[in-house]
Order: sequence, then structure tokens, then C-alpha cells
Amino acid sequence: MSKKSIGSIIVLMLAICIFAGSAYADKTMNTDIAIVGGGTSGLAAAVQAIQGGAKVIVLEKQAKVGGTGNFCEGIFAAESKMQKRQGIIVTKEFAFKTIMDYSHWLANARLVRAIVDKSPETLDWLNDLGVQFEYIGPGGPGGALTWHVIAPGPDYPHKDKTDFHCSRMINVFNKYILANGGQILLQTPGVDLIKEKGKVVGVVAKDKSGETIRINAKAVIVATGGFANNKEMMQKYAPYPDVIPVGQIGKDGDGIKMAWSAGAGEEGVRVMQAYRPGLRGFGPADHMIGAAVQPYFWVDPRGVRFTDESTVVLWPYSGNALEKIGGTMYSIYDDATRRFMVEKGIQLQLGEWILQGTKLTKLDETFNKELAKKNGNVFKANTIEDLAQQLGMNPSVLKASVDEYNQMVSMREDTMFFKKREYLRPVATPPFYATKLNPRHLGTLGGVKINEKTEAVTQKGDPIPGLYVVGTDAGGMYGDSYDLLLGGGTAAFALNSGRIAAENAIQYMKK
Repeated sequence: MSKKSIGSIIVLMLAICIFAGSAYADKTMNTDIAIVGGGTSGLAAAVQAIQGGAKVIVLEKQAKVGGTGNFCEGIFAAESKMQKRQGIIVTKEFAFKTIMDYSHWLANARLVRAIVDKSPETLDWLNDLGVQFEYIGPGGPGGALTWHVIAPGPDYPHKDKTDFHCSRMINVFNKYILANGGQILLQTPGVDLIKEKGKVVGVVAKDKSGETIRINAKAVIVATGGFANNKEMMQKYAPYPDVIPVGQIGKDGDGIKMAWSAGAGEEGVRVMQAYRPGLRGFGPADHMIGAAVQPYFWVDPRGVRFTDESTVVLWPYSGNALEKIGGTMYSIYDDATRRFMVEKGIQLQLGEWILQGTKLTKLDETFNKELAKKNGNVFKANTIEDLAQQLGMNPSVLKASVDEYNQMVSMREDTMFFKKREYLRPVATPPFYATKLNPRHLGTLGGVKINEKTEAVTQKGDPIPGLYVVGTDAGGMYGDSYDLLLGGGTAAFALNSGRIAAENAIQYMKK
């Protein structure tokens, strides 16, 4: 065989390897914009793209759309019509500076500015689509009023507890896309991007039957929701790898890895949306967890108080404090406090899950059921010393911590961490209760480096033509830690980044 023939065979083999997932697909489809992921950001991008005259195909790994977006409650905006109508003053300048100062200017300033500027228009856009809002609240008690809470449906709460506020918005998006010529391919994840001559020109997908689909597109928007369920990536990037994900399903970092393979840079991959401490298997509406995360008396595994417990008001703070001590803490309260929470109600509202003043009538039932399992999650004792032994602590250390705390309670002043006096409750009336708590998070908040147009860019900042990354696949909105100073931030980033991506993708197509 001649050298020329051998060379031709090698070239052919290389071509087969390169295009095995695309040119030799079982099926080929054509569209203007392919969107990988049907959560909040992906669906918002699809609606915006359709409104801009583009043909759209949405790929969704799960059997239904929405993802984590089904569980959110409200959306951030500054200078919205609702705020102005109610006399609420939250300027774009204030919001921008709050976000940037909190991030110590590690966030992408141009991206943050783009999201903030887009936010009031997006509220109008949602309203025009039929999404209604119930009220405007703060990120935490006393905070800026930026959290535009979506009005729930008439059947809220749904019997399977999945019909939350933002699921109404997801339903609106879904219906709009299908009614206006868009396609949504369920149980059909994107598996690879198609790149030709330096440009992203499509995506390879695989449906539930295993059939490979090549989707030729003029632009691709990646919106797969981060990597909260990818154990390998969490072990590599998360500051506390054993963190408990809340409301996360199938978030395997698919879109992030595809964008990286296409040449995109990395940003924000270590930022987690830290949540209130909790236990695996218990949701945010569980009364046992609702009692344990009240801002009363928390200690580390040695039995030493380690934080102002009211940091749970701005729950990323309590998540960071828990990470600092290694990821395990114990919430301890006495029988008088237990009766207070059952008979009078809780002092601290837990979002829309458990409102302030809710009587924890199911606390005893849930706690005792878990106690009977003897699995090391909850404990009960008639003395602090006995409780310490059950927790594996030096009794004298825990006793000293309790005595010091009770002394501050009697003085009505937290002389150690300056906690507000309304949260000072003694640990003095037996029996005593303890709940083991670990870090939880609501998702990852970064991965792919983007610019203010949501274009995926290289590590040096050069755009990758035809590729856009949005929502929690994208980095740059946060510095090193999620904040709750402006309520509704992640939902707003998802919506606004999706819309910005669609608008810029359409402009790119026209060029």
C-alpha cells in the first residue's frame, strides 16, 4: 500500500473519530438557537429567542422542565414598577454597589451591571407573559426590599409539595414555547458541542432510547444548572464536599464540561449557594429542622459556641460559619424553648416554607421518631453532662459553654458575639434536646467564564463565537460567596442572563 493511501486512511479515521457524535448521528435537526437545559435560565432564553423571531429547540435531561426553578419563590429587581408604586427605593446604583462590595469586587462588574440594569424590565416582561406577583420582601429581616415573590397558584400547596411559587412561572414559559413553535425535547440531554472553524454550530444530544441527534444551530445557549450532583466535581471544587444538596436533581455539570471542552475558561467554580444547616433527608419545611435552625444556641463538635446564631437570618453566613468549623454542629435547646416553639411559634421565618409565628406542632412527633432510630442525628438527656457524653464531648467543656451562655442570657446581652437580645433564650430546663446539623446548599454558582453579553470566553477573555452560557453554569456574578443581602438574586441571574443570551444570540445570527 502506498504512503499516499495510508495517509488517506489515517485522515479518514481521524475524521470519523472527530465527527462520530455529530456527522454520523442517527438523526439530524436544524434550528436557529439550541438551548441545552430547560430550567429557569434555559426557558427564559427560549421565550426571549422566540419573541425575537428565532426558531428554538430546548434539550432537557429530565422528564419535565423547570429543574430547580420549580422550587424558587421570588425574583430580585431594582427600580421595578412595583417598587416605585409602593414607595420602595432600591436604586440600580445601590444594588450594583451592594453586590460588588459584598464580593470585594471579585465579581465581574460589567456582568453584574448588565443583570441589575435588566432586572426591572424582566419583571415587566414576566407580567406581560401572565406571571403575577404577590408582594415584595427582603432577603433577610430588615433588608432591602428586592424580593418580588411570585403569586402561587390556586391549588398551592400542591399535594406533592412541588407546586411552589416559581413553578407558576415555569408553566407559563413551557406553554408559551410550545404554543409559539418552539420544541422541547424531554429526557434528551445534550452530550457534546459541535465546533467548526472556531465557531460553535450545534450540539449533539441523546434521547431516552439512546438515539443520537445532531442539532445544527446558528448559536447554542448552555443552561444545564451547575454540578451539585456530580460527586467528583464536588469533591474537587466544593469547600465542603459532603454538603447536602437541596432540590438538586441531575445537575452533573454536563454543560460546564461541554463549554470547557469547546475552549471556554473557568470562573466561579468554587462558589456554592450556601444554605441553612440541615440534615440529609429532611426538607426546609420539616418542623424538627425548623426548630434546630432557630437562632438560639449552637456549638461545634467540641461543645464550644462558635457563632452569632442569628447569622441564619442571612443563611449564607451561617453556612460559611459552619464550613469554618469543619461542617458539623449541634443545635441545643431546652424543654422550655421546645414548648415555646410548639405552643407560641417560631421567631425566625424560614422563607415561605415556615412563616414567623408558625407553631411547630409536628416537632415532637418528628424528633421522637428520629430519636428512636438511634442514628446519631438527634439526642435527648436530662442533664447537660449526659447530653455531652452522648455527643462525644467533654462534659466540662459543654457545661462551661452552657453556663457562659446562660449568664449572658440573664444579663440580656451577648457579650461574646453580640447577638440580638430577642434571640437570647436560656438552656436551663430539662430535658435537653440536640440536633446534629451539616452544611446544605441550593446549588453551585459558577463554572464557565462569560462576559456581560453572556458569551462564553476563553481564560484570556476572548469570546467563543456561537456559544452562550447562562444561569448557574456561568461564573462571574459572585465573588467567593453567595449573598442574601438582595433577595431573589439567583432567580434573577437565571432569568436575566437567559434573556441577555437570547438577545445577543439573535444579533450574532443576523451578522
